[in-house]
Amino acid sequence: MTKILYYDCFAGISGDMNLGALLDLGVDPEYLKTELAKLNIKGFHLAITKDKRKGISGTKATVVIVNQDTEHHRYLKQVEDIINRSSLSDKVKESALKIFSLIAHAEASVHQIDLQKVHFHEVGALDSIADIVGAAICLDYLKVDEVISSPVQLGGGFVVCDHGKMPVPAPATSEILKGIPVKTGAVNHEATTPTGAAILVSTVSRFTDKMNFKILKTGYGIGHRDTDLPNILRVYLAEIDSATPLDLLIEEVVMLECNIDDMNPEWFEHVANLLFDAGASEVFLTPVVMKKSRSANVLSVLSGKDKVSTLKEIVFKHTTTIGLRETNVQKSMLQRKEILVETSYGIVRVKNSFLNGKLINSKPEYDDLSKLAMAHNVSISVVANETICKLNIAE
Repeated sequence: MTKILYYDCFAGISGDMNLGALLDLGVDPEYLKTELAKLNIKGFHLAITKDKRKGISGTKATVVIVNQDTEHHRYLKQVEDIINRSSLSDKVKESALKIFSLIAHAEASVHQIDLQKVHFHEVGALDSIADIVGAAICLDYLKVDEVISSPVQLGGGFVVCDHGKMPVPAPATSEILKGIPVKTGAVNHEATTPTGAAILVSTVSRFTDKMNFKILKTGYGIGHRDTDLPNILRVYLAEIDSATPLDLLIEEVVMLECNIDDMNPEWFEHVANLLFDAGASEVFLTPVVMKKSRSANVLSVLSGKDKVSTLKEIVFKHTTTIGLRETNVQKSMLQRKEILVETSYGIVRVKNSFLNGKLINSKPEYDDLSKLAMAHNVSISVVANETICKLNIAE
């Protein structure tokens, strides 16, 4: 049997909700507090209480900050030094540093600044350190074989941050969740924070709403809001029969197609870029021979059902076609997870693909390889080979 932890993120996830859920699932509160004390930093303590949302009882974990008026900024390097100097286990350190790295890389990308210039306000840093290191401690305590999650609810409306009022999801959250299945609109607030998103992306092997397992125990992490939708994070400790094939990620999508034989072929790239920007998941051309032996191309556009109307308008407006075929199709996909690999040339994003929970393919992002190769005047293969080598060592 395979022991798993399953995140049911129907109301999103934040750092404190995650701690509450894992404590409610069975992590010893005193063990967590003792391990957090190994960070050897002052200025916070963990308050653990029982609470309810819409009649559902669970655990609320609050990082209480003291002496807030004396706090300043901490940069990523300072946070890393705190974790590295602690007496926590190497496994916990590695997990916590990975989560912080995801957040920092997202912030650096969004604001176009150097990674080491990313900073966390001291109060926020203490809160984040407790939430992130606490998550690593709890996951190590549970000793599961695999972590799985549902698609992630992001919420809606606006969130106020240091740079003003931003639409949900916050830019950093959106960056962290690239390639991850998400949902929106269940609530009119920020349901998933950057910390919550980073915890998922760094620990979850696959995202699916197919719950094909035997539930052993359920935990509820109580959030700070009280809305129509219960502000809770539900987690399951469960077992999967290792001999039972796990489901692929299944998605219902729409294929739009049209035959075009009277348009300048150079325009296809422009049309494809417009379609991708509007949310198409795939755009491709297939050469065909039409009546009277005329050469033509079939333009195929694959997308979610919510984007169909917009994509149709683009095709009709920017191509010469006067008709479209529309087909509902089922798309089966391997579970995917993006990780960051640090090479001597810089950071390379790598997409890992999983079948039945097992890694079967790793693909470095071409854009990252090309950018770093140009910057260091080396071939793409040199950067790619080092990236793959680093992956193999990590495994």
